[in-house]
Amino acid sequence: MTAARTFVERGFDATSVNDIAAAIGVTKAGLYHYITSKDALFFDILNLGMDWLDQEVVKHVNGIQDPEERLHQAVFRHAKLTASNEPWITLLLDEMHALPEPQRRQIEARKRRYFEFLREALLELKAAGRLRDVEPTIATFSILGMIVWIPHWIRPGGRLTGDDVAAEITRLVMNAVLLPQEGVPAPADEQGSKGPARR
Repeated sequence: MTAARTFVERGFDATSVNDIAAAIGVTKAGLYHYITSKDALFFDILNLGMDWLDQEVVKHVNGIQDPEERLHQAVFRHAKLTASNEPWITLLLDEMHALPEPQRRQIEARKRRYFEFLREALLELKAAGRLRDVEPTIATFSILGMIVWIPHWIRPGGRLTGDDVAAEITRLVMNAVLLPQEGVPAPADEQGSKGPARR
């Protein structure tokens, strides 16, 4: 995490192994005992971010049959993870172009699988006649854009908790993409489950 923060503060290209070692409080030689290169360390950090998505989002919601509930839970969990956890990895995805091509392709492939995982729920909702008149691919990009932008504006220790942010993002998403159903409460209360939205 210290290395990730250093990359964010200085930018990948401007960060040296000496900078990372100094931030951690070890010698350059000591750091090389654990890593093979700056590129390899950066790759490990980005992979860790994708691992978090798999463990905290996909693993928990992949078996949900109803696409509305699957989307609801995925958005809430992803937003909560981004708002409550270390934001550095999300920010560093903007710098993945700095990776050597083989490693960059691996991260891009993992990102694409996650994108398709979310998009599939929207396609299922469209097939069931439950989706508003929105284009599923554009809607998926927009949902992800809202979530990955969280670290740019959230204030650690501010009045909004990770759960607050996740609940609000989820309400915005579900109200934007779902057709209203008469007699059905609005989605996404502050605990991340369906229920009347706070006004």
